[in-house]
Amino acid sequence: MNKIFLFFLLTNLFFLQSCSPEQQGMDNPVTEAGHVKSYETYCNPIDIDYSYMSHYRARSNVSYRSGADPAVVNYQGKYYLFVTRSHGYWVSDDMSNWQFIDPQSWYFKGSNAPAAAVYTDKIIAYGDPSGRGPVIETDNPGLGDWQTNYAVLNPPGGIQDPDLFVDDDGRVYLYEESSNLWPIRGVELDPDNYFVPMGEQTDLFNLKPEEHGWERFGQDHRSDLKPYIEGPWMMKHNDTYYLEYGAPGTQWNVYADGVYTSENPLGPFTYAPYNPISYKPGGFLKGSGHGSTVRDNRGNYWHYATMAISVNYKFERRIGMYPAGFEDDGQMWVNTAYGDYPHYLPESDVDNHKERFTGWMLLSYQKPVSTNSPPVDGTINVVDESESGYMQEQIVDFDIGKINDEEIRSYWVSAANHDSIYFQVDLEEVMDVHALQINFQDYNSKIFGRPDTLRQQFVIQTSTDGEEWQTAADFSENTKDMPHAYIELEEPVEARYIRYDHEYLTNEHLAVSEFRVFGKGKGEKPVTPGNFTVNRMDDARNAMLSWEAVPDATGYVIYWGIEEESLNLSAMIYGETGYELRALNTGQGYYYQVEAFNENGISEKSEIVFTE
Repeated sequence: MNKIFLFFLLTNLFFLQSCSPEQQGMDNPVTEAGHVKSYETYCNPIDIDYSYMSHYRARSNVSYRSGADPAVVNYQGKYYLFVTRSHGYWVSDDMSNWQFIDPQSWYFKGSNAPAAAVYTDKIIAYGDPSGRGPVIETDNPGLGDWQTNYAVLNPPGGIQDPDLFVDDDGRVYLYEESSNLWPIRGVELDPDNYFVPMGEQTDLFNLKPEEHGWERFGQDHRSDLKPYIEGPWMMKHNDTYYLEYGAPGTQWNVYADGVYTSENPLGPFTYAPYNPISYKPGGFLKGSGHGSTVRDNRGNYWHYATMAISVNYKFERRIGMYPAGFEDDGQMWVNTAYGDYPHYLPESDVDNHKERFTGWMLLSYQKPVSTNSPPVDGTINVVDESESGYMQEQIVDFDIGKINDEEIRSYWVSAANHDSIYFQVDLEEVMDVHALQINFQDYNSKIFGRPDTLRQQFVIQTSTDGEEWQTAADFSENTKDMPHAYIELEEPVEARYIRYDHEYLTNEHLAVSEFRVFGKGKGEKPVTPGNFTVNRMDDARNAMLSWEAVPDATGYVIYWGIEEESLNLSAMIYGETGYELRALNTGQGYYYQVEAFNENGISEKSEIVFTE
């Protein structure tokens, strides 16, 4: 046995860490104060107890939560969510209540962009952060007694961002890569021989940013740095294989998923002209790349994706979920329109799975806000790579106005953290409030890993006149970690003023990136934007869209696609009457529409415009 092989056996095969043998799987997930949520809706980002990243502590001592690179599988009617370096994974039976599983055995350093798939009666997984290791498996993921077969997968370049795919005939494939140089690769594995590769890897495809505008790097695709291809995820619909991939970089608002199709799992593959499929460049929380697509218990598809915060570090991220599916002609779609507003959950009955938006509008955007606590006076401790072009510049004003600007990268930091602090928003008119979302942020945090003491405690009060207050939600005794606390009210509440009364937060600093109030105003919805024009530029990857301002509009949503009946891509814009779309494919014609929205609803869409 040579020394290199012995090294891999000692450092990569024995990844299992022990937990109590009495640890059991989840029967019923629990939420705030020990109660199961019975919501009909959800709001991105999904509110799970994201882990604090510990593997950068020695280098920078910067603390931040993150959740990225989701691999979701449906195993025996439950959904298992595997996330980068989380020291475990989550399970849910409704995609609303998620409970973290601290597995009996798992990767000691946390899994990196983990792969997971259902094979026969087990879940198989791969996520060794070294890039070399065995496929592991379990038939009891609730307990997490993962078993290794000690057969190291050791391709020449290692395994990065892996995906495991089990075909209808039981054959198993591995896809992988995360690079701004190398292509996505694939190889068949032998399930009868410890899942070792059956031959050499096949190069499948790489980025072509000179043809595909959305594959260009940077915020709004405006960087000349080389983009990254990563995060493959294979799925099969009818007789067609769809190999998803992420690009151009996880820290940008334009992080997206595209797809190549083939009649065979190892190709040859054809670029889908309607790419990207999952794209969310605007709104509160941006980006929707390196994802996975899973079928729910009703037969509908959902796409889970990575969304960017990138404040404390470029890899500070969250998870979003979106309705997904296929057109009759096989075109794959992911609907991200109003994608960070409340949507109906899988078990909620809707007429059309593609249209799960509740119609609850954002009522709090840029409304007057106040607090009894001044902002913190301090210096941020972050890993800042903005000068090298790998992050946006920091937003360093922490005043109260940051809590309702629809920008997750900006945030208010209170100078104090105690139970007499409050902040409130004035909706300026009495409106019907259906739901709220409090997005807490990490400012100079000192937390690492997964301590069991994390919780947020608060009370939400409402008033029609600012004098008499009623309790809409009481989380003063909450024992659950809710970093993106989404609260669906049992019944809508008429209110003009919404107040957050602080009780307790485990973190040293009370920091809130956004306080969001959803519901319905009592006024008129906006009219359709007029004079909608589209100018395809000399660089055909770009187009300039413009329209006339609509009085009382909060913002606009533009739609585009390659078929008039399937405008499946969208972007949300607040306050502007133009948008430079830089995500088009050369040699492809497009159709476009625009609509306006405000607190009261959404306008009719404009006439469709076409460009060659």
